[in-house]
Amino acid sequence: MIHPQALIDPSAKISANVEIGPFSVIGPEVTIGEGTWIGPHVVINGPTRIGQNNRIYQFSSLGEIAQDLKYAGERAALEIGDGNVFRECCTVSRGTSGGGGVTRIGHDNFFMAYVHVAHDCQVANHTVFANCASLAGHVRVEDYAVLGGFTGIHQFCRVGEHCMTGIGTVTFQDIPPYVVAAGNTAKPYGINITGLKRRGFSTEGISVLKKAYKLIYKSSLRLEEAITAIEGLADGHPEVDVLARFLRVEGRGIIR
Repeated sequence: MIHPQALIDPSAKISANVEIGPFSVIGPEVTIGEGTWIGPHVVINGPTRIGQNNRIYQFSSLGEIAQDLKYAGERAALEIGDGNVFRECCTVSRGTSGGGGVTRIGHDNFFMAYVHVAHDCQVANHTVFANCASLAGHVRVEDYAVLGGFTGIHQFCRVGEHCMTGIGTVTFQDIPPYVVAAGNTAKPYGINITGLKRRGFSTEGISVLKKAYKLIYKSSLRLEEAITAIEGLADGHPEVDVLARFLRVEGRGIIR
């Protein structure tokens, strides 16, 4: 199932049922798990470990060295889980010593064409990156986040779970869980109600999250006071506790 015009380094570890298209190049220290399909003209460099049942479309480049002027040739890696889709021309860089040395992508993520994931990023599970969405270095994206086309995330930012960004969103700060963000620079536009309903959140849970959102963005409370009030809503509502814990982590500040 490997096309004769593909170039495979002898040290690469390719599972028996992996399919690799013509003119693709698989470098040394690359491991590819069962059921993964790699189209034509794909380049994968190592150290890179790719799990099972991924689909990687033409002209994608995975595991190249970091686009970081501080990168000095140190050993760094890329780890990709199972069930991910990388559409045409996606680029994902390996890590650097300044970010723990590993870029990680979890399971069941969907990266549309021309998505870029930079060095040392940590992408969780079930996310969607629309066309040309880009992460700068050291960004963390949590479960079920949806990034609209041409979204740009500044380095060291966090993107909370179940949030959503509109097309052309640019953020220099963290986007809290469940929030809809849009604009350049990004502003909050309420809770991602449609997404939460699709993922089985209860009416009560969504109602409590709306109250938490209002405490952050529609009240006269300082952020610390709002977090304390949100923690008071979290009893019996683990989804609210997720929001409170996110806000307690010191980072680049949240969008306002």
